[in-house]
Amino acid sequence: MEFETLLYELLEGVGYVTLNRPDAGNAINLQMAKDLAYVAMHCDEEPAVRAVLFTSTGKMFCAGGDLKSFASSGDAMPGLLKEITTYLHAAVSRFARMDAPVITAINGSAAGAGFSLACAGDLAIAADSARFTMAYTAIGLTPDGSSTYYLPRLIGTRRTLELMMTNRSLTAAEALEWGIVNRVVAPEALAEESTKLAQRLAAGPTLAFGRVKELVLQSTDSLESQMEKETRAIADSSRTADARGAIAAFLEKRKPTFSGE
Repeated sequence: MEFETLLYELLEGVGYVTLNRPDAGNAINLQMAKDLAYVAMHCDEEPAVRAVLFTSTGKMFCAGGDLKSFASSGDAMPGLLKEITTYLHAAVSRFARMDAPVITAINGSAAGAGFSLACAGDLAIAADSARFTMAYTAIGLTPDGSSTYYLPRLIGTRRTLELMMTNRSLTAAEALEWGIVNRVVAPEALAEESTKLAQRLAAGPTLAFGRVKELVLQSTDSLESQMEKETRAIADSSRTADARGAIAAFLEKRKPTFSGE
């Protein structure tokens, strides 16, 4: 598949989604928002995609929204922002609800919606040169792209409000300490390490991963309601070929092979 603002490739079960507006800091304009929505839909619909690795070209992961396009829209800016977020939010939702795990590899600064995208992955690896800042209120705007949902769950209300109100910049080491990313690696190791993780997950039980994502994303119910969801999910998972094959492999003391079915 070809996109105007993204690169996309499917290799060995991994869908590689790469933001590709390096001269604009990979800032999100309307076309990129549309491309993200369509690539997310493709990844969700394509059974061969068993993990997604999300990263960027250039020195920045994503500078956030494309402020030049915002400003040039004049009085139409509110309508433009509604259109952009319609597509952007559709992409985030699709990636969250799909069975395949999504790994974000943050290769540089993640600001505004870029920070939101970094938070929206199921797992995140950052280069130690990466920086994270919300930046929205610095220009009189409010967050989008899912950060008001994910950040409080990742780091708590107080720290979320601090980031969103003061626009404090976090280093990659601080992002790791706070729980925003899972690992920090040297910039030259990011591609290799994130690819290894994506390939490992792509070889795993995709349907079980999808149920894990669903359980964790919806874990705001009462204890009893959440446990009922767990009961149904584990029972449904036991119907899959992957589960039956893996249980047999465990009992026979051999390594399981997962097909994603």
